[in-house]
Amino acid sequence: MPTQYPFSAFPDRSEEQQRATTLFKKKNPNDCFFRNDAEFDWLYPEHLQSLSQKQWTPIAIARKAAEYLAVKGAKVLDVGSGIGKFCLTAAHFYPDSFYFGVEQRHELVHYAQTTQKYLDINNVSFIHANITQVNFHQFDHFYFYNSFFENLDQENAIDDHIETSYGLYAYYSRYLKSMLNDKPSGTRVVTYQSFGEVIPIDYSMKDLAYDSLLQLWVKD
Repeated sequence: MPTQYPFSAFPDRSEEQQRATTLFKKKNPNDCFFRNDAEFDWLYPEHLQSLSQKQWTPIAIARKAAEYLAVKGAKVLDVGSGIGKFCLTAAHFYPDSFYFGVEQRHELVHYAQTTQKYLDINNVSFIHANITQVNFHQFDHFYFYNSFFENLDQENAIDDHIETSYGLYAYYSRYLKSMLNDKPSGTRVVTYQSFGEVIPIDYSMKDLAYDSLLQLWVKD
């Protein structure tokens, strides 16, 4: 006759243990890349990491901006998306919205798309184009980190691969303002380190953050 071994069931898990297990299951393996700027920037080559402090949206700024823009089902356009830092951060934390970045430098679009594939984020897309080639009617809300400013501060430009001038700064600013002016009531815009020259008069500022550098707007 087989030996009968003593048997004792495991005790019921405490509520705290159950919550910890649930939290572990929900944890996204990509979270580590969005804890701070250094860990996110690690995803890119060194020459792009070195531009981070001046050229790419900080993680904290991206999260605050995305919190305001992330209306469920909305399509959000980043005007001058660079390496895609805002779009990828927003898409990671707010998966119920869709994010699009338009960027005229092919190299930056390439690395944005490469990082998107590595992180396997599906609610984001990057467009290689000038903003004048984009149909603004396809998008609901907008993020703008003064991507035109390199036309005024050419010493700190990303590279020397594109033409820059004060005339282009004025032209792009007027163009973006006219596109935002055509949007319907309720359109949301977030600007970072912008002089406000791209915001039409019928937009109201809803909030300020980060020493007034981050401004949240909505069309009346």
